Amino acid sequence: MVPDSLDELVGPTDGAVVLPIDLDWSQQRRYDLAVDKDRRRLHETVIREAMSLDALCSFLNADLLVRLWPTPWLPPQVWRLWEERFPELRHRAAA
Repeated sequence: MVPDSLDELVGPTDGAVVLPIDLDWSQQRRYDLAVDKDRRRLHETVIREAMSLDALCSFLNADLLVRLWPTPWLPPQVWRLWEERFPELRHRAAA
């Protein structure tokens, strides 16, 4: 599942984010967006675990996603799906 446009991804860009248990059932569901590793892990987790477009759009941020791409670890089929929908990610990965 991917949104129709990256513009729909209006999640936070700073501060701390605590994901709901249905997205992250680990004991450490808190992500500090000032920390690169946390930004990456948040985006990886939400892309892999979100069961609704609302969750994707609420927790992912388009600007951060583009900056982080291609560093998130994602299953190859998920990676392809996002890059096919959003060529700007594919171009970012090639840079």
